[in-house]
Amino acid sequence: MKSFQYDARIVESYPNLVAGVIVASDVKNGPAPAALRDKYHAEQAAVKARIGARPLSELPSLSAWRRAISAFGVSPTKYRSAAEALLRRLTKKGDIPSINTLVDIGNLVSIRYGLPVAIFDTNRIAAPITVHYSDGSEAYMELGSDAIIHPLPGEVIFSDEKRMVVARRWCWRQSATSAAGENTTDAVITVEAHHDDGARDIECALADLLALLADFAGGRCESAVLNADNPAI
Repeated sequence: MKSFQYDARIVESYPNLVAGVIVASDVKNGPAPAALRDKYHAEQAAVKARIGARPLSELPSLSAWRRAISAFGVSPTKYRSAAEALLRRLTKKGDIPSINTLVDIGNLVSIRYGLPVAIFDTNRIAAPITVHYSDGSEAYMELGSDAIIHPLPGEVIFSDEKRMVVARRWCWRQSATSAAGENTTDAVITVEAHHDDGARDIECALADLLALLADFAGGRCESAVLNADNPAI
């Protein structure tokens, strides 16, 4: 059974797309332990020092995401990729707060590589998750709301088998129905890239995610690198 896949039209439109995907089971979530929080704070300091005063738009990974988002008719400065939003918070406000173990692991790797990392609680959705162009009829619930809204036709979304949207505008915002909470035990975790060195960075980011999960969340993990030749796990 597939857990995560790209629709054929997506890989045709974005031939440079590469993703690392982890299917995790029996993990333990909850408040981040002190050792993880220390790693997270150290990474935030290192990333701030590395970026300095450089505009985020000049980072190759974020620039490529801006182009990808623009390609389906969305303003990438109005709807920033999750990675750019995290780095904007870090560079403007000075820190990113701890949420829980899984989210902190994802955010740590996201700011390290400037790539969006998403964590979907698969006990709350119907696998597989498919990345595809919306037809506008799919249902979406924002975090903090129980109102059903619909994505725009042509928007790149992640949705489950029941056509519930788990992420809008590709990597802009996750849904309330899929967010990893303290009771999450099974998840699909993704990290995606479009830039020239994306394959190299995805391999490194995937290895980091697996190592952090082993150290702090336990459980069992299967993983794969996805691209146009291998679009599903």
